[in-house]
Amino acid sequence: MTRSAEPRWIFALQVASVAMIWVFVLGISLWILHLLRIAVRWHDVPGASVGISIVAIPVFLTGAAVLTYVFVGLRRGRDGAASPEEPAP
Repeated sequence: MTRSAEPRWIFALQVASVAMIWVFVLGISLWILHLLRIAVRWHDVPGASVGISIVAIPVFLTGAAVLTYVFVGLRRGRDGAASPEEPAP
């Protein structure tokens, strides 16, 4: 593997991991909302589903947002940083 291809490969893995985080979070959120709809349709008590959704959905969304923010911030810092050979302006 050449040195120029390695950063693209690593970047592709990083983007794939962030995308998988969002697929995971959105999948869990949709699943919990589906459980709520089923509970209402079957005239069941949706107490447990509501309690889980009130806690789980914001926690998962916050976690995914923080990880995405860190990823973007690290990429921005890497792309905007001056290389050691170049003097800083």
